[in-house]
Amino acid sequence: MAAGADILVLYYSRHGATRRLAELIAQGVDEVPGASARLRTVPPVAPLTEVAAPPVPPEGSPYAELTDLLECAGLALGSPTRFGNMAAPMKHFIDSTAGLWLSGAMAGKPAAVFTSTNTLHGGQESTLLSMMLPLLHHGMLIVGLPFTEPDLAETTSGGTPYGASHHATVKGKPVTAEEGRLALALGRRLATVALKLRR
Repeated sequence: MAAGADILVLYYSRHGATRRLAELIAQGVDEVPGASARLRTVPPVAPLTEVAAPPVPPEGSPYAELTDLLECAGLALGSPTRFGNMAAPMKHFIDSTAGLWLSGAMAGKPAAVFTSTNTLHGGQESTLLSMMLPLLHHGMLIVGLPFTEPDLAETTSGGTPYGASHHATVKGKPVTAEEGRLALALGRRLATVALKLRR
């Protein structure tokens, strides 16, 4: 078998909910022998009238670079919902990957998506689907959550077949047991697929 699979877990998080999902997905990746997670985030974007973010985040994961995408064997992409779509900082980073698209560097790699929302019907599924679109343009292979995961049928908050999700509420409710298990399962599934594709 080929060398181990480095799985990039790339996320943007404003209040910590999406970051928590990212950590759980990374934990799931690390549970698969031969796979390891690389947690990265993206900087916020700001109007010209505001001060830019520092080049290194004050806490949490380092900012992603295009080399992280080149080196990964698989990608988990996460963002909170913004009007049923990914947040601007993640879209800004994705828009910077045109060179990778031109070279086909991401084609054939597996990818998964995850999100968090304040409201239960605040756009979890539309955000997950919209994040898949640029990944499909890159030629990536989308990995979702099958209904062989019992929590998909039991969850009353987040968790979809399109990817892991969390219903945070405006009060910042922690990730539920079902949401957490689905995030772990998504990390394990992505890592397993990446390893199989590298054989």
